[in-house]
Amino acid sequence: MIEITDFGMLIKEARKQKGYTQRQLAKKLGIDFTYLSKLENSRPDYAPKEELIRKLAEYLNLDEEELIFLAGRIPSQDEDLIKQHYQNMPLLFRRMRENPEFAAKIFQQAQQDS
Repeated sequence: MIEITDFGMLIKEARKQKGYTQRQLAKKLGIDFTYLSKLENSRPDYAPKEELIRKLAEYLNLDEEELIFLAGRIPSQDEDLIKQHYQNMPLLFRRMRENPEFAAKIFQQAQQDS
């Protein structure tokens, strides 16, 4: 898998690796190629919907949920969990930002449990 942490760069590189032109991939996705170009260059007029991100992941052989998060979205199945714990979320994210070691421990534990 490609190790890029920018949504646009990731889909651009994955598209090239698959041998698709922007027009070919846009046609498969049912979108205008100019919108795909804007996504790849991190200049979209509007954020991609989850359905489009999932299609991109499918055609480009990328992890759907990772791509959704990288696009700055939250997978729909996770929204209820976040809403249930909405009061604790700011504290959790603040602690993770302020203490990278704490964040690393949480992510390490999550990887071990999966």
